[in-house]
Amino acid sequence: MAPNAEPEKDFPWWLVILVITGLWLFYEMLSDDVYKSALTVLSKGLVVTLAVAVVAYVGACGIGLGLAVMGMSKRIVLRQAARLYIEVMRGVPIIVLLLYVAFVLVPGIVAAVNWIAGEDVVRSRDVPLLWRAVLALMLAYSAFLAEIFRAGLQAVDKGQIEAAMALGLNGWQRFRFVRFPQAFRLILPPLGNDFVAMVKDSSLVAVLGISDVAQLAKVTAAGNFRYFETYNVAAFLYLVMTIGLSLVLRRFEARMRSRGRGAS
Repeated sequence: MAPNAEPEKDFPWWLVILVITGLWLFYEMLSDDVYKSALTVLSKGLVVTLAVAVVAYVGACGIGLGLAVMGMSKRIVLRQAARLYIEVMRGVPIIVLLLYVAFVLVPGIVAAVNWIAGEDVVRSRDVPLLWRAVLALMLAYSAFLAEIFRAGLQAVDKGQIEAAMALGLNGWQRFRFVRFPQAFRLILPPLGNDFVAMVKDSSLVAVLGISDVAQLAKVTAAGNFRYFETYNVAAFLYLVMTIGLSLVLRRFEARMRSRGRGAS
């Protein structure tokens, strides 16, 4: 490759190939009764898949940002608590965490609430498996996002923080107007990558019987025994979601970079 080559300015031939291939596959699916039937059924799981990913990711960002701030605190108790949480959550496979939250943590919380109240105010079956899955993904990804937020916050030039202090800004104002906006521009690419990963990992909720794309594919294939066609459709739907999200996020990142250059 030439030393002055700029890959980001290359014409996206890969995208042209993917679009043409995707349109051809979509046409073939609509022309075949087995593919068309599988596509109709699996498409119903798209809303659940995206809803689980979005809600879990937003919650994970909130928890992760809080953990990052705790990890940078002057108080050792907060720093150690944040590190303990991060190491534990990063060390447990997501599928194990899903099962643990669904069948151990949530029932334990329900039992604790009933014990404090002195009566059965809530039952485990009142907590839908969907929300248990969202909670598990939220807890798992918050640990990874905490490290991303921490790296971004620490990358902000200390001179700017000192200048903000000289202007009389308090701690919250320095974070709100100086540190976080600059850190956000730095961490946007990894945040976007983790969201795409969340969409893919949301397929793990199928182990709890939640009707997302993966679960519907499993049930459909078990019923019609057409595993090849059914899982081809499932893979196609996931690729459409992940590649589409990646393109949108790249566009957003480019706009943020241009705004940053314009402001400077």
